[in-house]
Amino acid sequence: MKSLIFHNPKCGTSRNTLAIMKASGENPEVIEYLKTPPSRDYLVELLAKINLSPRELLRSKEPVNDELGLDNLELSDDQIIDAMIAHPILINRPIVVTNKGAALCRPSERVFELLENPVSSFTKEDGEVIYHGK
Repeated sequence: MKSLIFHNPKCGTSRNTLAIMKASGENPEVIEYLKTPPSRDYLVELLAKINLSPRELLRSKEPVNDELGLDNLELSDDQIIDAMIAHPILINRPIVVTNKGAALCRPSERVFELLENPVSSFTKEDGEVIYHGK
């Protein structure tokens, strides 16, 4: 299976995660999910793979979250998923899927556990050095 990343090139965490993957010898399929959002069925499948509820994957910092009243705890998982499909910016990122599993990689160093041959260290865009296994 080819690894993949649901990526937003405007997001520093997403850019760092993709760079860690490439530095580790991965050549992932890059899905810019704002341009090519997942189908509803695939988003439900991803949620199961990463073992998160829709609310846990919801990017609540986005203005559309408030506009839609998505902080209302009475909303069902289906309603949250419908909002994410209608407004993909609400899907938190980056999501990485490899042969070793799937995860929301926030912080970006979470990707280390999903890689076959992760680099031992990596320097993020902001200059912070992170280490595999630490």
